[in-house]
Amino acid sequence: MGQQGHPLVYGGSMNGLMGFVADTVLEENGDVQGIIPEVLRGIEANHPNVQNMEIVQTMPERKTRMIELRDAFIALPSGVGTLEEISEIVSLTRIGLINKPTVFYNDDGYYEALKEQFGHMVQEEFLKLEVRETFLFSESLQEIETFIREHS
Repeated sequence: MGQQGHPLVYGGSMNGLMGFVADTVLEENGDVQGIIPEVLRGIEANHPNVQNMEIVQTMPERKTRMIELRDAFIALPSGVGTLEEISEIVSLTRIGLINKPTVFYNDDGYYEALKEQFGHMVQEEFLKLEVRETFLFSESLQEIETFIREHS
């Protein structure tokens, strides 16, 4: 991301996979913006090297700011917080409130069950195929980059 000049907007923590991603983008002199709600400041340590750290009051405010600032959404393998955030992106896309590339980084098949669930939703007519096709499940960085470029 840093080498390509793409800014990173993320939750602001130094922990886990996203902390590692932030470190990597910073090492490449990339732009990193963290957005952390006040409630998480006592649970997750703010990334000390992220100079552009925005502190918001609530989790919904965090998601709103992240949606406003991002050009694309990529869900890395993670826990329920990421699943909740990316589910909101899917919902907002479905009803036409946002139209930005959405990617599930399917490393080692991590999101395979969710991919199948989306297929099941289409089959049962709870999700339109056109909407399902706006999301990419991939572990290929080249495919992800191409998808984002073509859908931006």
